[in-house]
Amino acid sequence: MSSGSGIGIHDLSLATTEFVLPHAALAAYNGTELGKYHVGIGQESMSVPAADEDIVTLGAAAAAPIVERHGSERIRTVVFATESSIDQAKSAGVYVHSLLGLPSAARVVELKQACYGATAGLQFALGLVARDPSQQVLVIASDVSKYELDSPGEATQGAAAVAMLVSADPALVRIDGPSGLFTADVMDFWRPNYRDAALVDGQESISAYLQAVEGCWKDYSGQGGRGLEEFAAFCYHQPFTKMAFKAHRHLLNYGGLDTDQDVIAAAIGQSTAYNRVIGNSYTASVYLGLAALLDQAQDLSGQAIGFLSYGSGSVAEFFAGEVVPGYKERLRTAENLAAIERRTELDYAGYRQLHERSFPTDGGDYPTPVQNGGQFRFAGLRGHKRIYERR
Repeated sequence: MSSGSGIGIHDLSLATTEFVLPHAALAAYNGTELGKYHVGIGQESMSVPAADEDIVTLGAAAAAPIVERHGSERIRTVVFATESSIDQAKSAGVYVHSLLGLPSAARVVELKQACYGATAGLQFALGLVARDPSQQVLVIASDVSKYELDSPGEATQGAAAVAMLVSADPALVRIDGPSGLFTADVMDFWRPNYRDAALVDGQESISAYLQAVEGCWKDYSGQGGRGLEEFAAFCYHQPFTKMAFKAHRHLLNYGGLDTDQDVIAAAIGQSTAYNRVIGNSYTASVYLGLAALLDQAQDLSGQAIGFLSYGSGSVAEFFAGEVVPGYKERLRTAENLAAIERRTELDYAGYRQLHERSFPTDGGDYPTPVQNGGQFRFAGLRGHKRIYERR
């Protein structure tokens, strides 16, 4: 039931951090049974940013290969989605625009609604391209998930960025049909301006997510969307990978379909591979799931994928995409795996030192140590200004 608009994701690239903390190291420190991480929440390790990495450097690293492949002449909009914002006024995307040398004839904006923001960016991008199919929109989702040390949420931390080029005649996924939408005022997860780490009510968050799954699917069905059995696979927001399994089981149950474990694993198992070793990347999470699915699936050409995007607080959306024949030729599978495998393993003490690192707020000159080996660095603060470098 393609809408015939022929607009969607033309290219997709990801980036993650310099460092990684295995859950085995966290379990050894706090005495938790390792199975509670590997099986209970479905996580094996979490990406940890170096002192000179942040959402800007991650976002630039994800987007640079897209600009290199396609050029920037048609990119007239950059949408930067994050809930780890570095400034209350200036978009993190403006720094990325500068680092990548994008044309000045462009609009750049930052979007925020917890983990849902990138889907809002994708939907805005689809509308802009529909208005003028000669244009392309660069959507960047970049986040650092941070919770207090020794808190229940600590094991779900992570960091990553995904960049998507949205255009007419997309090479990867054509977005089609209606969207199912849901919003409810829930205090399941939030981060006040005066805090570096988020506040979470874990049980409330799971309940709110499942309520949102029902709500946006009900709306999607009411809008004339596809039937559940029409989808070859699904990509969910993954605060931890086990949550995707819970959510899909809930959706199948709600739709009156078989909730057999093998059925669920076949529908979403491949989408959890990257999140399982990166951790929660907030806005980037559902699209890391897409990257993992496309990189691993045998052949999804012409088949439908369901997307369930959830952001605490809460806003959710369900929509469909159709995989474009020939998509495998445009994937970045080797690069994606390399970004994950190149991370340097931390011990618990090294992770804790990075976690506790913070900057004074007096506007002084505070350079960061050179730790990350990537193309972009957060060089430090100077006169209340963030300084970035491109190698």
